[in-house]
Amino acid sequence: MLGGISVWQLLIVLAIIILLFGTKKLRHLGGDLGGALKSFKKAVDEEPSEAQFDASAKKLSSEQSNEFSNHHAANHKTDLSANR
Repeated sequence: MLGGISVWQLLIVLAIIILLFGTKKLRHLGGDLGGALKSFKKAVDEEPSEAQFDASAKKLSSEQSNEFSNHHAANHKTDLSANR
């Protein structure tokens, strides 16, 4: 018994739910819920380690600094040619 709810009461509630929604919709709902749980578990298992995250952050940082340097150098050349 679950806190005063008997097995018969749960069966009656289950029967009402089946009558309201039908077994086909409940099957699809169960399949969607199962798929969502599988996706969540897969995402948690594939969570990158801290070392992988640090390597990605360093790579991104170096790419951004190279991009900034290239952009800054191009603007500096344009400024020099405009001053002549």
